[in-house]
Amino acid sequence: MDEKRKSLLKNLPKIDEVILLLEKKDIYALAPREVVVEMVRQAVQDLREKIVNDSAIEKTAGEVNATNVSQLVEKFLKDLHNYRLRRVVNATGVILHTNLGRAPLCPEALRRIAEVGLGYSNLEFDLARGERGQRYNHVREIICAVVGAEDALIVNNNAAAVLLALNTLAEGKEAVISRGELIEIGGEFRIPEIMRKSGAIMREVGTTNRTRLADYEKAVSPDTGLLLKVHTSNYRIVGFTEEADIIPLVALGKKSGIPVMDDLGSGCLIDLTKYGLQHEPTVREVLATGVDVVTFSGDKLLGGPQAGIIVGKKIILEQIKKNPLNRALRIDKFTLAALEATMIHYLNEAEVVSRLRPLMSLTEPVAAVKKRALRLIGKLRRAKIADLEFTLRESFASAGGGSLPLEKIPTYLVGIKSGKTSAVRLEAALRRAETPIIVRVDKDEILLDLRTVAEDEFAFILEGLRNSR
Repeated sequence: MDEKRKSLLKNLPKIDEVILLLEKKDIYALAPREVVVEMVRQAVQDLREKIVNDSAIEKTAGEVNATNVSQLVEKFLKDLHNYRLRRVVNATGVILHTNLGRAPLCPEALRRIAEVGLGYSNLEFDLARGERGQRYNHVREIICAVVGAEDALIVNNNAAAVLLALNTLAEGKEAVISRGELIEIGGEFRIPEIMRKSGAIMREVGTTNRTRLADYEKAVSPDTGLLLKVHTSNYRIVGFTEEADIIPLVALGKKSGIPVMDDLGSGCLIDLTKYGLQHEPTVREVLATGVDVVTFSGDKLLGGPQAGIIVGKKIILEQIKKNPLNRALRIDKFTLAALEATMIHYLNEAEVVSRLRPLMSLTEPVAAVKKRALRLIGKLRRAKIADLEFTLRESFASAGGGSLPLEKIPTYLVGIKSGKTSAVRLEAALRRAETPIIVRVDKDEILLDLRTVAEDEFAFILEGLRNSR
Protein backbone atom coordinates (compact mmCIF):
# COMPACT_ATOMS: atom_id res chain seq x y z
CA MET A 1 0.00 0.00 0.00
CA ASP A 2 1.40 3.43 -0.96
CA GLU A 3 2.04 6.20 1.55
CA LYS A 4 -0.87 8.31 0.29
CA ARG A 5 -3.38 5.60 1.11
CA LYS A 6 -1.77 4.91 4.47
CA SER A 7 -2.04 8.61 5.35
CA LEU A 8 -5.71 8.75 4.36
CA LEU A 9 -6.53 5.64 6.40
CA LYS A 10 -4.80 7.20 9.40
CA ASN A 11 -6.86 10.37 9.01
CA LEU A 12 -10.26 8.67 8.81
CA PRO A 13 -12.68 10.56 11.11
CA LYS A 14 -13.50 9.07 14.49
CA ILE A 15 -17.05 7.84 15.06
CA ASP A 16 -17.58 10.15 18.08
CA GLU A 17 -16.37 13.13 16.06
CA VAL A 18 -18.98 12.54 13.38
CA ILE A 19 -21.72 11.85 15.95
CA LEU A 20 -20.98 15.18 17.63
CA LEU A 21 -21.46 17.05 14.36
CA LEU A 22 -24.73 15.23 13.71
CA GLU A 23 -26.07 15.92 17.20
CA LYS A 24 -25.67 19.63 16.55
CA LYS A 25 -28.12 19.13 13.64
CA ASP A 26 -30.72 17.42 15.89
CA ILE A 27 -30.09 14.13 14.08
CA TYR A 28 -32.10 12.06 16.57
CA ALA A 29 -35.27 13.62 15.18
CA LEU A 30 -34.59 11.50 12.10
CA ALA A 31 -33.63 8.20 13.76
CA PRO A 32 -32.73 6.65 17.16
CA ARG A 33 -29.14 6.94 18.39
CA GLU A 34 -28.32 3.27 17.74
CA VAL A 35 -29.37 3.65 14.09
CA VAL A 36 -27.32 6.84 13.70
CA VAL A 37 -24.23 5.23 15.21
CA GLU A 38 -24.57 2.22 12.91
CA MET A 39 -24.94 4.48 9.86
CA VAL A 40 -21.83 6.45 10.82
CA ARG A 41 -19.82 3.27 11.27
CA GLN A 42 -20.98 2.03 7.89
CA ALA A 43 -20.12 5.34 6.19
CA VAL A 44 -16.60 5.32 7.66
CA GLN A 45 -16.17 1.67 6.62
CA ASP A 46 -17.29 2.49 3.07
CA LEU A 47 -14.78 5.31 2.98
CA ARG A 48 -12.05 2.96 4.23
CA GLU A 49 -12.82 0.51 1.41
CA LYS A 50 -12.72 3.33 -1.14
CA ILE A 51 -9.29 4.37 0.03
CA VAL A 52 -8.00 0.83 -0.28
CA ASN A 53 -9.63 -0.04 -3.62
CA ASP A 54 -10.41 3.16 -5.53
CA SER A 55 -7.97 4.08 -8.29
CA ALA A 56 -9.12 7.74 -8.21
CA ILE A 57 -7.41 8.32 -4.89
CA GLU A 58 -7.15 12.10 -5.32
CA LYS A 59 -10.94 12.45 -5.45
CA THR A 60 -11.33 10.19 -2.41
CA ALA A 61 -8.83 12.31 -0.46
CA GLY A 62 -11.29 15.23 -0.40
CA GLU A 63 -13.94 13.04 1.24
CA VAL A 64 -11.84 11.98 4.24
CA ASN A 65 -13.19 14.31 6.90
CA ALA A 66 -15.87 14.30 9.58
CA THR A 67 -17.99 16.97 7.88
CA ASN A 68 -18.32 14.97 4.66
CA VAL A 69 -19.25 11.77 6.52
CA SER A 70 -21.83 13.59 8.65
CA GLN A 71 -23.42 15.06 5.53
CA LEU A 72 -23.61 11.63 3.88
CA VAL A 73 -25.26 10.11 6.94
CA GLU A 74 -27.70 12.99 7.30
CA LYS A 75 -28.73 12.70 3.65
CA PHE A 76 -29.15 8.93 3.94
CA LEU A 77 -31.36 9.24 7.02
CA LYS A 78 -33.48 11.97 5.39
CA ASP A 79 -33.92 9.73 2.35
CA LEU A 80 -35.23 6.97 4.61
CA HIS A 81 -38.20 9.24 5.40
CA ASN A 82 -39.15 9.39 1.70
CA TYR A 83 -41.54 6.77 0.36
CA ARG A 84 -39.86 4.36 -2.04
CA LEU A 85 -43.08 2.77 -3.28
CA ARG A 86 -44.75 5.59 -5.21
CA ARG A 87 -47.54 6.29 -7.64
CA VAL A 88 -46.34 6.65 -11.23
CA VAL A 89 -47.98 7.66 -14.51
CA ASN A 90 -47.94 4.68 -16.87
CA ALA A 91 -47.54 6.18 -20.34
CA THR A 92 -46.08 3.00 -21.86
CA GLY A 93 -49.26 1.60 -23.39
CA VAL A 94 -48.79 -1.70 -21.50
CA ILE A 95 -52.09 -1.93 -19.64
CA LEU A 96 -51.22 -4.63 -17.09
CA HIS A 97 -47.58 -3.61 -16.65
CA THR A 98 -46.07 -6.05 -14.14
CA ASN A 99 -43.23 -3.67 -13.20
CA LEU A 100 -45.74 -0.86 -12.61
CA GLY A 101 -48.12 -2.78 -10.36
CA ARG A 102 -50.43 -4.36 -12.94
CA ALA A 103 -54.11 -3.48 -12.34
CA PRO A 104 -54.90 -0.08 -10.79
CA LEU A 105 -57.62 -0.51 -8.19
CA CYS A 106 -61.09 0.96 -8.54
CA PRO A 107 -62.09 3.84 -6.18
CA GLU A 108 -64.44 1.57 -4.23
CA ALA A 109 -61.59 -0.84 -3.49
CA LEU A 110 -59.43 2.00 -2.18
CA ARG A 111 -62.23 3.24 0.04
CA ARG A 112 -62.80 -0.24 1.45
CA ILE A 113 -59.07 -0.64 2.21
CA ALA A 114 -59.08 2.65 4.11
CA GLU A 115 -62.29 1.79 5.99
CA VAL A 116 -61.08 -1.67 7.03
CA GLY A 117 -57.58 -0.45 7.85
CA LEU A 118 -58.59 2.46 10.07
CA GLY A 119 -60.09 0.24 12.74
CA TYR A 120 -60.78 -3.33 13.69
CA SER A 121 -62.68 -5.64 11.35
CA ASN A 122 -64.50 -8.96 11.37
CA LEU A 123 -61.64 -10.56 9.42
CA GLU A 124 -62.04 -13.96 11.08
CA PHE A 125 -65.18 -13.37 13.12
CA ASP A 126 -68.64 -14.56 12.11
CA LEU A 127 -70.96 -11.70 13.13
CA ALA A 128 -74.11 -13.82 12.70
CA ARG A 129 -72.92 -16.67 14.92
CA GLY A 130 -70.69 -14.70 17.27
CA GLU A 131 -67.81 -17.11 16.77
CA ARG A 132 -64.59 -17.51 14.80
CA GLY A 133 -65.02 -17.54 11.03
CA GLN A 134 -62.85 -18.02 7.92
CA ARG A 135 -61.34 -14.95 6.27
CA TYR A 136 -61.98 -16.02 2.68
CA ASN A 137 -65.70 -16.44 3.39
CA HIS A 138 -66.06 -12.67 2.90
CA VAL A 139 -65.55 -13.09 -0.86
CA ARG A 140 -66.32 -16.78 -1.39
CA GLU A 141 -70.02 -16.36 -2.12
CA ILE A 142 -69.66 -13.49 -4.58
CA ILE A 143 -66.85 -15.23 -6.48
CA CYS A 144 -68.89 -18.43 -6.70
CA ALA A 145 -71.93 -16.48 -7.92
CA VAL A 146 -69.98 -14.62 -10.62
CA VAL A 147 -68.05 -17.60 -12.03
CA GLY A 148 -70.49 -20.44 -11.29
CA ALA A 149 -68.30 -22.41 -8.87
CA GLU A 150 -69.30 -24.64 -5.97
CA ASP A 151 -66.57 -23.25 -3.73
CA ALA A 152 -63.67 -20.78 -3.72
CA LEU A 153 -60.43 -20.08 -1.87
CA ILE A 154 -58.14 -17.05 -2.13
CA VAL A 155 -54.37 -17.00 -1.55
CA ASN A 156 -51.70 -14.36 -2.15
CA ASN A 157 -51.02 -14.88 -5.89
CA ASN A 158 -51.68 -17.36 -8.67
CA ALA A 159 -48.30 -19.08 -8.34
CA ALA A 160 -49.29 -19.78 -4.72
CA ALA A 161 -52.69 -21.04 -5.89
CA VAL A 162 -51.05 -23.49 -8.30
CA LEU A 163 -48.52 -24.58 -5.67
CA LEU A 164 -51.21 -25.19 -3.05
CA ALA A 165 -53.51 -27.12 -5.39
CA LEU A 166 -50.67 -29.29 -6.72
CA ASN A 167 -49.35 -30.03 -3.24
CA THR A 168 -52.83 -31.05 -2.05
CA LEU A 169 -53.82 -33.18 -5.02
CA ALA A 170 -50.56 -34.62 -6.35
CA GLU A 171 -47.85 -34.63 -3.66
CA GLY A 172 -45.79 -37.77 -4.21
CA LYS A 173 -47.86 -38.61 -7.30
CA GLU A 174 -47.59 -37.83 -11.00
CA ALA A 175 -49.16 -34.68 -12.42
CA VAL A 176 -49.63 -35.17 -16.16
CA ILE A 177 -49.03 -32.06 -18.27
CA SER A 178 -48.41 -31.26 -21.94
CA ARG A 179 -44.86 -30.24 -22.90
CA GLY A 180 -46.37 -27.29 -24.73
CA GLU A 181 -47.78 -25.93 -21.46
CA LEU A 182 -44.60 -25.87 -19.35
CA ILE A 183 -44.66 -22.10 -19.30
CA GLU A 184 -42.63 -19.47 -17.51
CA ILE A 185 -45.10 -17.33 -15.58
CA GLY A 186 -42.91 -14.24 -15.18
CA GLY A 187 -40.05 -13.19 -12.95
CA GLU A 188 -38.45 -16.52 -13.92
CA PHE A 189 -41.12 -18.55 -12.09
CA ARG A 190 -41.64 -21.66 -14.16
CA ILE A 191 -44.34 -24.33 -14.00
CA PRO A 192 -41.83 -27.21 -13.74
CA GLU A 193 -40.15 -25.55 -10.75
CA ILE A 194 -43.48 -24.89 -9.00
CA MET A 195 -44.48 -28.51 -9.61
CA ARG A 196 -41.20 -29.72 -8.13
CA LYS A 197 -41.60 -27.53 -5.03
CA SER A 198 -45.17 -28.79 -4.60
CA GLY A 199 -43.95 -32.36 -4.26
CA ALA A 200 -45.75 -33.45 -7.42
CA ILE A 201 -43.90 -35.60 -9.94
CA MET A 202 -44.08 -33.97 -13.36
CA ARG A 203 -45.10 -36.35 -16.14
CA GLU A 204 -44.67 -34.67 -19.52
CA VAL A 205 -46.74 -35.83 -22.48
CA GLY A 206 -46.94 -34.91 -26.13
CA THR A 207 -44.59 -32.46 -27.83
CA THR A 208 -44.10 -28.70 -27.70
CA ASN A 209 -46.52 -28.06 -30.55
CA ARG A 210 -48.81 -31.12 -30.53
CA THR A 211 -50.41 -32.93 -27.62
CA ARG A 212 -53.45 -35.19 -28.05
CA LEU A 213 -55.92 -36.70 -25.62
CA ALA A 214 -54.34 -40.09 -26.38
CA ASP A 215 -51.07 -38.83 -24.87
CA TYR A 216 -52.83 -38.24 -21.56
CA GLU A 217 -54.60 -41.60 -21.75
CA LYS A 218 -51.29 -43.44 -22.18
CA ALA A 219 -49.79 -41.62 -19.21
CA VAL A 220 -52.58 -42.48 -16.74
CA SER A 221 -51.49 -45.08 -14.21
CA PRO A 222 -51.99 -45.96 -10.51
CA ASP A 223 -49.29 -43.33 -9.80
CA THR A 224 -51.28 -40.51 -11.41
CA GLY A 225 -52.60 -37.91 -8.97
CA LEU A 226 -53.71 -35.12 -11.30
CA LEU A 227 -54.32 -34.17 -14.93
CA LEU A 228 -53.05 -30.62 -15.30
CA LYS A 229 -53.82 -28.14 -18.06
CA VAL A 230 -52.12 -24.74 -18.16
CA HIS A 231 -53.51 -21.96 -20.32
CA THR A 232 -50.69 -20.36 -22.32
CA SER A 233 -51.95 -16.88 -21.48
CA ASN A 234 -48.61 -15.16 -22.12
CA TYR A 235 -47.73 -16.71 -25.50
CA ARG A 236 -49.21 -18.66 -28.41
CA ILE A 237 -47.85 -21.45 -30.60
CA VAL A 238 -49.12 -21.11 -34.18
CA GLY A 239 -48.82 -23.28 -37.25
CA PHE A 240 -48.76 -27.08 -37.04
CA THR A 241 -50.30 -27.36 -33.57
CA GLU A 242 -52.79 -29.39 -31.59
CA GLU A 243 -53.82 -29.47 -27.94
CA ALA A 244 -56.19 -31.62 -25.94
CA ASP A 245 -59.46 -29.83 -25.29
CA ILE A 246 -60.53 -29.50 -21.66
CA ILE A 247 -63.89 -31.29 -22.20
CA PRO A 248 -62.48 -34.71 -23.23
CA LEU A 249 -59.75 -34.25 -20.61
CA VAL A 250 -62.46 -33.87 -17.95
CA ALA A 251 -64.16 -37.00 -19.28
CA LEU A 252 -60.86 -38.88 -19.00
CA GLY A 253 -60.48 -37.67 -15.43
CA LYS A 254 -63.94 -38.88 -14.47
CA LYS A 255 -63.38 -42.24 -16.14
CA SER A 256 -60.05 -42.71 -14.35
CA GLY A 257 -61.08 -41.21 -11.00
CA ILE A 258 -58.38 -38.53 -11.32
CA PRO A 259 -59.04 -34.82 -10.65
CA VAL A 260 -58.48 -32.37 -13.51
CA MET A 261 -57.08 -28.89 -12.92
CA ASP A 262 -56.90 -25.92 -15.32
CA ASP A 263 -54.60 -23.00 -14.53
CA LEU A 264 -56.06 -20.06 -16.46
CA GLY A 265 -53.48 -17.55 -15.26
CA SER A 266 -54.88 -14.19 -16.31
CA GLY A 267 -58.37 -14.67 -14.87
CA CYS A 268 -60.80 -13.35 -17.47
CA LEU A 269 -64.40 -13.05 -16.20
CA ILE A 270 -66.14 -11.43 -19.20
CA ASP A 271 -66.46 -12.20 -22.91
CA LEU A 272 -63.86 -9.92 -24.51
CA THR A 273 -65.01 -10.70 -28.04
CA LYS A 274 -67.96 -8.34 -27.41
CA TYR A 275 -65.41 -5.53 -27.45
CA GLY A 276 -63.54 -6.59 -30.57
CA LEU A 277 -60.76 -8.39 -28.71
CA GLN A 278 -59.56 -11.97 -29.21
CA HIS A 279 -61.30 -14.73 -27.32
CA GLU A 280 -59.91 -15.46 -23.88
CA PRO A 281 -61.50 -18.38 -22.00
CA THR A 282 -63.56 -17.12 -19.09
CA VAL A 283 -63.53 -18.82 -15.71
CA ARG A 284 -67.26 -19.54 -15.98
CA GLU A 285 -67.04 -21.29 -19.36
CA VAL A 286 -64.11 -23.43 -18.19
CA LEU A 287 -65.93 -24.42 -14.99
CA ALA A 288 -68.96 -25.34 -17.10
CA THR A 289 -66.92 -28.20 -18.61
CA GLY A 290 -67.00 -29.97 -15.25
CA VAL A 291 -63.31 -29.44 -14.46
CA ASP A 292 -62.48 -30.02 -10.79
CA VAL A 293 -60.22 -27.05 -10.07
CA VAL A 294 -59.46 -23.72 -11.80
CA THR A 295 -56.80 -21.24 -10.68
CA PHE A 296 -56.32 -17.62 -11.82
CA SER A 297 -54.97 -14.21 -10.82
CA GLY A 298 -56.82 -11.34 -9.19
CA ASP A 299 -54.66 -8.52 -10.55
CA LYS A 300 -54.62 -9.23 -14.28
CA LEU A 301 -57.73 -9.29 -16.49
CA LEU A 302 -59.93 -9.51 -13.41
CA GLY A 303 -58.75 -5.99 -12.53
CA GLY A 304 -58.37 -6.33 -8.77
CA PRO A 305 -55.59 -6.69 -6.18
CA GLN A 306 -52.82 -9.28 -6.29
CA ALA A 307 -54.38 -12.59 -5.34
CA GLY A 308 -54.53 -16.21 -6.41
CA ILE A 309 -58.07 -17.55 -6.71
CA ILE A 310 -58.91 -21.24 -6.58
CA VAL A 311 -62.42 -22.30 -7.60
CA GLY A 312 -64.10 -25.59 -8.37
CA LYS A 313 -65.75 -28.63 -6.84
CA LYS A 314 -66.53 -28.29 -3.14
CA ILE A 315 -65.12 -31.72 -2.27
CA ILE A 316 -61.79 -30.76 -3.85
CA LEU A 317 -61.71 -27.26 -2.35
CA GLU A 318 -62.30 -28.69 1.13
CA GLN A 319 -59.13 -30.76 0.75
CA ILE A 320 -57.14 -27.73 -0.39
CA LYS A 321 -58.41 -25.57 2.50
CA LYS A 322 -57.21 -28.15 5.04
CA ASN A 323 -53.66 -28.11 3.65
CA PRO A 324 -51.28 -26.54 6.25
CA LEU A 325 -49.68 -24.54 3.41
CA ASN A 326 -52.95 -22.62 3.10
CA ARG A 327 -52.14 -20.59 6.22
CA ALA A 328 -48.69 -19.67 4.89
CA LEU A 329 -50.20 -18.45 1.61
CA ARG A 330 -53.30 -16.68 2.93
CA ILE A 331 -54.23 -13.10 2.04
CA ASP A 332 -54.62 -10.16 4.39
CA LYS A 333 -57.61 -7.95 5.19
CA PHE A 334 -56.62 -5.26 2.69
CA THR A 335 -56.57 -7.71 -0.23
CA LEU A 336 -59.92 -9.12 0.87
CA ALA A 337 -61.44 -5.64 1.09
CA ALA A 338 -60.18 -4.68 -2.36
CA LEU A 339 -61.17 -7.99 -3.95
CA GLU A 340 -64.69 -7.83 -2.53
CA ALA A 341 -65.20 -4.29 -3.88
CA THR A 342 -63.85 -5.34 -7.28
CA MET A 343 -66.03 -8.45 -7.53
CA ILE A 344 -69.20 -6.48 -6.74
CA HIS A 345 -68.74 -4.64 -10.04
CA TYR A 346 -69.04 -7.98 -11.88
CA LEU A 347 -72.63 -8.28 -10.73
CA ASN A 348 -73.39 -5.65 -13.39
CA GLU A 349 -71.53 -6.75 -16.52
CA ALA A 350 -72.96 -3.84 -18.52
CA GLU A 351 -71.03 -1.40 -16.34
CA VAL A 352 -67.96 -3.38 -15.26
CA VAL A 353 -65.78 -2.26 -18.17
CA SER A 354 -66.37 1.38 -17.23
CA ARG A 355 -65.69 0.84 -13.51
CA LEU A 356 -62.46 -1.17 -13.59
CA ARG A 357 -59.60 0.75 -15.18
CA PRO A 358 -57.78 -2.22 -16.79
CA LEU A 359 -60.97 -3.32 -18.57
CA MET A 360 -61.73 0.26 -19.54
CA SER A 361 -58.24 0.64 -21.03
CA LEU A 362 -58.62 -2.62 -22.96
CA THR A 363 -62.05 -1.84 -24.39
CA GLU A 364 -62.05 1.96 -24.83
CA PRO A 365 -62.75 2.95 -28.47
CA VAL A 366 -59.63 4.25 -30.19
CA ALA A 367 -61.49 7.44 -31.14
CA ALA A 368 -61.82 8.29 -27.44
CA VAL A 369 -58.08 7.67 -26.94
CA LYS A 370 -57.35 10.03 -29.85
CA LYS A 371 -59.52 12.77 -28.33
CA ARG A 372 -57.69 12.46 -25.03
CA ALA A 373 -54.32 12.64 -26.80
CA LEU A 374 -55.40 15.81 -28.60
CA ARG A 375 -56.55 17.35 -25.33
CA LEU A 376 -53.16 16.61 -23.79
CA ILE A 377 -51.36 18.19 -26.75
CA GLY A 378 -53.59 21.26 -26.37
CA LYS A 379 -52.71 21.58 -22.68
CA LEU A 380 -49.00 21.11 -23.38
CA ARG A 381 -48.99 23.78 -26.08
CA ARG A 382 -50.88 26.24 -23.91
CA ALA A 383 -48.33 25.66 -21.15
CA LYS A 384 -45.66 27.08 -23.53
CA ILE A 385 -42.82 24.99 -22.19
CA ALA A 386 -39.73 26.17 -24.07
CA ASP A 387 -38.05 24.03 -26.76
CA LEU A 388 -40.68 21.28 -26.88
CA GLU A 389 -42.49 20.03 -29.98
CA PHE A 390 -45.60 17.82 -29.78
CA THR A 391 -46.84 15.32 -32.37
CA LEU A 392 -49.84 12.98 -32.56
CA ARG A 393 -48.95 9.44 -33.64
CA GLU A 394 -50.89 6.21 -34.26
CA SER A 395 -49.60 2.99 -32.74
CA PHE A 396 -50.58 -0.15 -30.85
CA ALA A 397 -50.83 -0.82 -27.11
CA SER A 398 -50.68 -4.24 -25.44
CA ALA A 399 -52.50 -5.96 -22.59
CA GLY A 400 -49.34 -7.01 -20.74
CA GLY A 401 -49.28 -9.03 -17.53
CA GLY A 402 -49.09 -12.28 -19.47
CA SER A 403 -52.52 -11.67 -21.03
CA LEU A 404 -53.77 -11.56 -24.65
CA PRO A 405 -50.26 -11.97 -26.11
CA LEU A 406 -51.32 -11.63 -29.76
CA GLU A 407 -53.64 -8.65 -29.27
CA LYS A 408 -52.49 -5.41 -30.88
CA ILE A 409 -54.73 -2.70 -29.45
CA PRO A 410 -54.99 0.48 -31.59
CA THR A 411 -53.91 3.58 -29.72
CA TYR A 412 -52.62 7.14 -30.05
CA LEU A 413 -49.32 8.48 -28.78
CA VAL A 414 -48.13 11.98 -27.99
CA GLY A 415 -44.59 12.37 -29.26
CA ILE A 416 -42.45 14.99 -27.48
CA LYS A 417 -39.17 16.27 -28.88
CA SER A 418 -36.84 18.79 -27.28
CA GLY A 419 -34.61 21.19 -29.17
CA LYS A 420 -32.04 21.22 -26.37
CA THR A 421 -32.42 17.96 -24.42
CA SER A 422 -31.97 14.45 -25.82
CA ALA A 423 -34.87 12.01 -25.59
CA VAL A 424 -32.82 9.79 -23.28
CA ARG A 425 -32.18 12.64 -20.84
CA LEU A 426 -35.81 13.79 -21.02
CA GLU A 427 -37.01 10.25 -20.27
CA ALA A 428 -34.70 10.09 -17.26
CA ALA A 429 -35.90 13.47 -15.97
CA LEU A 430 -39.56 12.41 -16.19
CA ARG A 431 -38.75 9.11 -14.48
CA ARG A 432 -37.20 11.06 -11.58
CA ALA A 433 -40.07 13.54 -11.27
CA GLU A 434 -41.96 13.91 -7.98
CA THR A 435 -44.69 11.81 -9.58
CA PRO A 436 -42.64 9.73 -12.03
CA ILE A 437 -43.85 9.49 -15.63
CA ILE A 438 -42.81 6.26 -17.36
CA VAL A 439 -42.62 6.69 -21.16
CA ARG A 440 -41.28 5.05 -24.28
CA VAL A 441 -38.27 6.40 -26.19
CA ASP A 442 -38.01 6.21 -29.98
CA LYS A 443 -34.94 7.77 -31.57
CA ASP A 444 -35.04 11.49 -30.76
CA GLU A 445 -38.43 11.73 -29.05
CA ILE A 446 -40.30 10.37 -26.04
CA LEU A 447 -43.71 8.79 -26.56
CA LEU A 448 -46.69 8.89 -24.22
CA ASP A 449 -49.37 6.27 -24.93
CA LEU A 450 -52.75 7.74 -24.00
CA ARG A 451 -54.47 4.36 -23.71
CA THR A 452 -52.86 4.02 -20.28
CA VAL A 453 -52.95 7.69 -19.27
CA ALA A 454 -56.06 9.10 -17.56
CA GLU A 455 -57.20 12.71 -17.86
CA ASP A 456 -56.53 13.39 -14.18
CA GLU A 457 -52.86 12.50 -14.76
CA PHE A 458 -52.25 15.34 -17.23
CA ALA A 459 -51.18 17.66 -14.40
CA PHE A 460 -48.36 15.27 -13.43
CA ILE A 461 -47.12 15.24 -17.03
CA LEU A 462 -47.13 19.02 -17.29
CA GLU A 463 -45.33 19.41 -13.98
CA GLY A 464 -42.78 16.78 -14.91
CA LEU A 465 -42.00 18.48 -18.23
CA ARG A 466 -41.73 21.93 -16.63
CA ASN A 467 -39.21 20.63 -14.10
CA SER A 468 -37.22 18.66 -16.67
CA ARG A 469 -35.69 21.74 -18.26
